[in-house]
Amino acid sequence: MRLNQLLRKFAFDGGGHKGPALLALSDGSEFFGDAVGFHGLACGEVVFNTSMTGYQEIISDPSYCNQLVTLTYPHIGNVGCNASDMESKNVYLSGVIVKNLSSSYSNYRGEQSLNSFLVQNKVVGIANIDTRKLTLNLRQNGAMNGVIISMQENSKLNLVEARRSASAALSEFDGIRGSELANRVSVSRSYSSQTEPKRDSPFLLVYDFGIKKNILRILESLGCQFLVVPSNTSYDVIVETKPDGIILSNGPGDPEPCANGINVARNAISNKLPILGICLGHQVLALAAGAKTKKMSFGHHGANHPIQELKTNKIFITSQNHGFVVDENYLGDELVVSHKSLFDGSIQGIEHLNSPAFGFQGHPEGSPGPQDLVDIFKKFVDLLKEKNKNA
Repeated sequence: MRLNQLLRKFAFDGGGHKGPALLALSDGSEFFGDAVGFHGLACGEVVFNTSMTGYQEIISDPSYCNQLVTLTYPHIGNVGCNASDMESKNVYLSGVIVKNLSSSYSNYRGEQSLNSFLVQNKVVGIANIDTRKLTLNLRQNGAMNGVIISMQENSKLNLVEARRSASAALSEFDGIRGSELANRVSVSRSYSSQTEPKRDSPFLLVYDFGIKKNILRILESLGCQFLVVPSNTSYDVIVETKPDGIILSNGPGDPEPCANGINVARNAISNKLPILGICLGHQVLALAAGAKTKKMSFGHHGANHPIQELKTNKIFITSQNHGFVVDENYLGDELVVSHKSLFDGSIQGIEHLNSPAFGFQGHPEGSPGPQDLVDIFKKFVDLLKEKNKNA
């Protein structure tokens, strides 16, 4: 049975009432729990996020496209959800896995419960499973593909049929490696910043590979004007619009299939146009400069990751969400490492030696510090202003 047929088979209308649910992993592991959110079938790469707060920002981060996200903090949903905390217009992750989902919420900003938010955005979820056991499995064996099958209240989970459906869904799922997902989550039309331009405002072209809204908020707070463009926008648009610099945003999937983004970055490097790459954009920038990337075992997903700036030895607490990383063994001759992870020594920042381009692997807009890394944006804006001054 094809995956889309399975999705239709289990695509029940509505949700919100606990029924049985099954999480099946590609290694044969099974977890039985209660259905939460939208009832149905969801398939994706299973990862875990260690953040203690910010579940709505996590769920609405486009970088989680095609993933089932395990929230390791045991109690989720106590502050509810609201429109202001959305990091994207739509929700793209495949499903949510939690230990305890709060049945009520209490916060002056709360507008709806997490469960109703999941139903509204058609996100399939499972609760009341041993998320610690699941996380240890992923840490030891790496991120793996999985399927959530959740049923309506009073439904009976036919285990034989559920296992058969899960196996069929897993066999049809292409996985994350080799998947170009940026076009799936990117905007279809360009849009501009809303603030009134100042005389010396830098103008940026922002490539939307799955951008989080807080990146744009920070750019506006620093006085930037910008045009956000779809991920498949050609370099010809840069030639026509003549921006002061470009930003390659965060996004989901494997960076190597992002052929257009790599070509854009390569041309920008050649023409010495300032570039800031964030997360996926950082990896795209590295590939354009001749480096290579590799898939990580279970990736970095959380808001407590310490990194070190090599020039100053300063340490920052960062928000992270990536399953690929720039390979230091294949960095090439044009890049130098600027930041490293204190968890595993992986590359967290790069700078180009011959062009005003640099990238950061984490999410400097995530603000877990809370404002440790705003200087990443300030550094880029200062670079643009200096460039304009000397033009």
